[in-house]
Amino acid sequence: MVKVADISDIDYSVAEMELNVARFKKQKSSAKAFIDTRIPGHEREIFSIIGGGVMEDPEMNPPLAAQDFHLAMIRSEPGKGAALHAHLTQEVFMPLTGTWSIYWGPEGDKEVVLEQYDVISLPIHVMRGFRNVGKETAMMLAVVGGHDPGRVGWPESMKTMAAAAGLVLDSDGNLVEAGSS
Repeated sequence: MVKVADISDIDYSVAEMELNVARFKKQKSSAKAFIDTRIPGHEREIFSIIGGGVMEDPEMNPPLAAQDFHLAMIRSEPGKGAALHAHLTQEVFMPLTGTWSIYWGPEGDKEVVLEQYDVISLPIHVMRGFRNVGKETAMMLAVVGGHDPGRVGWPESMKTMAAAAGLVLDSDGNLVEAGSS
């Protein structure tokens, strides 16, 4: 086991530490990070900051590598958010602005409403979704656990709706336009 005294001499210059900084103003979002983002009511922007998480958009290039967790920010208009889905890892949400509904269960019939800086931790395998229930565009922080958190588990009904909206997953779980592969 490594003791604190063994690592106390580790130091970084400011330039070296800057390699571990993700400046938000330089971040690019994806409006097609997941298969549900073209389905009415689920449009949103995802900013992948640390690690790729469970992103399905192969063009997402987070600025910081993951070690044991992935961090993203979600920007959504009122009434919009993610459809029911599941993960193989724990997922944590914290509204940075606005008011968000976090819903769960096989049919999404259970719900809690979070206000700014409230936090919810969703256990593995639980079907969950979220939506901005405020009156203005809002931001929420999302953290997914694990070095490799796997892929999103979508109900078949969502995959069918996504395909009708023009998005499907290829054999590697990456998002592609329907009809291309």
